[in-house]
Amino acid sequence: MGFYSPEIDRYDEMKYNRCGRSGLKLSAISLGLWHNFGSVDSMSNARTMVQRAFDLGITHFDLANNYGPSPGSAEENFGKILKKDFSSHRDELIISTKAGYFMWPGPYGDWGSRKYLIASLDQSLSRMGLEYVDIFYHHRPDLETPLEETMYALDQIVRSGKALYVGVSNYSPGLTAKAAKILRDLGTPCLIHQPKYSMFNRWIEKDLLRVLKKEGIGCIAFSPLAQGLLTERYFKGIPLDSRAAKRHGFLKVEEVTEEQLSKVRRLNEIAKQRNQSMAQMALAWVLRHSEMTSVLVGASHVSQIEDAVGALKNTKFSSEELKMIDDILDSKKSK
Repeated sequence: MGFYSPEIDRYDEMKYNRCGRSGLKLSAISLGLWHNFGSVDSMSNARTMVQRAFDLGITHFDLANNYGPSPGSAEENFGKILKKDFSSHRDELIISTKAGYFMWPGPYGDWGSRKYLIASLDQSLSRMGLEYVDIFYHHRPDLETPLEETMYALDQIVRSGKALYVGVSNYSPGLTAKAAKILRDLGTPCLIHQPKYSMFNRWIEKDLLRVLKKEGIGCIAFSPLAQGLLTERYFKGIPLDSRAAKRHGFLKVEEVTEEQLSKVRRLNEIAKQRNQSMAQMALAWVLRHSEMTSVLVGASHVSQIEDAVGALKNTKFSSEELKMIDDILDSKKSK
């Protein structure tokens, strides 16, 4: 693959949403590098996907210190892509990374201490060849480290210039509110929360969205397609290149149940009536919330990114459609 020159009209069709009460806007569709960008994956395919995403107006690329496999390799590969293709476009990109899960042996390579967070970000910046990231997240709560210590570390990171904004991921509503107050008092507001959310995992609807709205925090959902379950990908079995077929994947074969697939087939009938793919409807459904800034999509092929961006052509739902979707999701038995 030779020299990359981005499409001139890349910003014409993408929708950009304000992130909470901040001055920052994110592309409604963001690309997550959790899977398919590690050392076990095709570098050529990874590069092609990042290029196509940017050509479609996707400006936000989301990573974490442990993404791979092997851990750290997604950042390394993304850094190579940045250097080769995006060195003159850094200011057009929002790049995020995280720390909070196990990364290296010993007592300082996991959870939420100031020692771990700052050391991890330094390593991430080195792997990507960057002076700063746009957003740095604490990846998961650490109940053994004082919340104040973790938030003070995030504040220090912003003040040091190593990140422009900070956020949290996988935090409960109550812990989110406490973290937001600490950061606000420090003068470094919490920009964004990254929760797991999809038609099959609706926990944020109970209290978290309300907290985020009150605190002025943006929201970006990960796994909006339930690791691919909310697509047509598993209708005819387990594809060899799917997440469920990979030994290092997070979707297990036993999770692809007939009950789940039956629901997806019924949901797909509604999607067809909306002139959307199943994946497009699932993404539009997540984006229906006013508090939702963006959705993170994973991809193994360029066509999946193109399909995801196509969801933005129809993001409105009638009350009848929402009721039909709820009825299917709430059904205990497949029909």
